Amino acid sequence: MNILNEYSQINEVAIRSPLSSFIDDEKLLSEWEALRYHSKPDFKKAINEYKYFRSLLTDDGMEVIDLPPSNELTLDSIYTRDSILLCEKGLILCNMGRASRTPEAIENFKTLSSRGYKIGGQIKAPGTLEGGDFIWIDNKHAAVGLGPRTNAEGIRQLKEILGPNVDLHIVNLPDPDHPDDVLHLMSIISPLDKDLALIYKPFIPKPFIKWLSDLGIQFVEVSNSEYPLMGCNVLATSPRSIIMLEQLPQVQFELENAGCKIRSYKGIEISRKGEGGPTCLTRPLKRI
Repeated sequence: MNILNEYSQINEVAIRSPLSSFIDDEKLLSEWEALRYHSKPDFKKAINEYKYFRSLLTDDGMEVIDLPPSNELTLDSIYTRDSILLCEKGLILCNMGRASRTPEAIENFKTLSSRGYKIGGQIKAPGTLEGGDFIWIDNKHAAVGLGPRTNAEGIRQLKEILGPNVDLHIVNLPDPDHPDDVLHLMSIISPLDKDLALIYKPFIPKPFIKWLSDLGIQFVEVSNSEYPLMGCNVLATSPRSIIMLEQLPQVQFELENAGCKIRSYKGIEISRKGEGGPTCLTRPLKRI
């Protein structure tokens, strides 16, 4: 049985570097505005940031699968979490809510299939689902965000794939400031351990708080001042071992106070400009 949660030790992860997603300055220049990046990423700085970020993963001993470039993909393909989910039956290929990202699931699966991964399900139009809108709490409990990138039909298909033994909690997400912007479920919650999660409480519905609390989960809260800086987007590579963005002193203090070990990376070019933090940059495939 696969271990399905967001905090156990990552054994294998798929990522895509700026060399294989941003490609070059010409591609960056042609796409960044349409994809609503805050500003054009600096290609050379992005490569250096990513090299350090990747080293944080390999230092943890995990096997890294470097996904290749493709003419079918946009800058957003650096955010590998969104196109594919995991379930006990295998991989779930998502139908992305942003149409420009639709090819990512198939392109990424081409590489993963060569590593022995099988399809356990696929979300098909008119259903939409993005990986940033889904978290496993454990093998029997999961949550999915209903919002601009994941719709009710996508969730219906997901429920069917997961089967009746999984308690899937639907979280109604607030509307983003702009219809093309993204506010994923993982923008407002990051699991840290079996009994701990980082949350931005103002955006979390009370029924979701109660559901999590009933499962024995306690919370570290992100402040209003650090939430816009992607303060809630942190990656647990093992229980309470966290990778996060720099320049979030309040979040770091609260996490360390909760017994977490912190490693941070700069992430101006690869994360903040495109609104994709460490969870977005990684597609954990095996946890042990």
